[in-house]
Amino acid sequence: MKHINENGRSMVEMLGVLAIIGVLSVGGIAGYSKAMNKYKINKTTDQVSMLVANIRTLFSSQGDYAGLSNGQAIKFGVVPNDMYKASSNNTYGSNYDISNAFNGKVFIASADARGTGDNEAFIVSYNGLTAEACVTIATGDWGSGQGSGLIAIAAAGTNGTAATTGGAASKLTGIYTTTTTGSAEAASAVSIPGSKDHPTPMSVTNAVDACNGSGSTNSVAWKYY
Repeated sequence: MKHINENGRSMVEMLGVLAIIGVLSVGGIAGYSKAMNKYKINKTTDQVSMLVANIRTLFSSQGDYAGLSNGQAIKFGVVPNDMYKASSNNTYGSNYDISNAFNGKVFIASADARGTGDNEAFIVSYNGLTAEACVTIATGDWGSGQGSGLIAIAAAGTNGTAATTGGAASKLTGIYTTTTTGSAEAASAVSIPGSKDHPTPMSVTNAVDACNGSGSTNSVAWKYY
């Protein structure tokens, strides 16, 4: 009797190969997504550090930050070109939207450092963050000494609507360089250099509680003098 050798793979073997390919694909996609999120977080950290340094340097001789806004920040050259797109009328007004690495909006504006109306501080608000990005960024070491210029940092599970309103930004408007106790410390999502109860860096527990928005609805804001 003659035996005929059958070439090729059985259906079970093919299904096994496809299953392995599927597992590897899912793992690859998950790894890529994690790597991209880490890249965006690192880019955000670099962007904020650069923005803060540029703004403080630019206004160092003026004594305050009066007039600072998204448009003026772009006009003064403190915002990287890849973070904004000019409107059709090419003016430096509210038509200039600044975007971060997560495609969320960035707001910049003057604020008060010691009392109402002094404009001796400014707020940078980052919106459209994932919960993971919000926690990682909020718990970073953004400055614990006076030399850093940091007045406070806040996190929230909602986005802000301007540099001083909504989301994390709204938690900073009433906090001044002289505030180290009282109502400001009562907010767990706000960290203040020198604070007894909520010092910087922000604790992971407080950040997780604050960054509770679903999707990309979280925000982090900084107040510097």
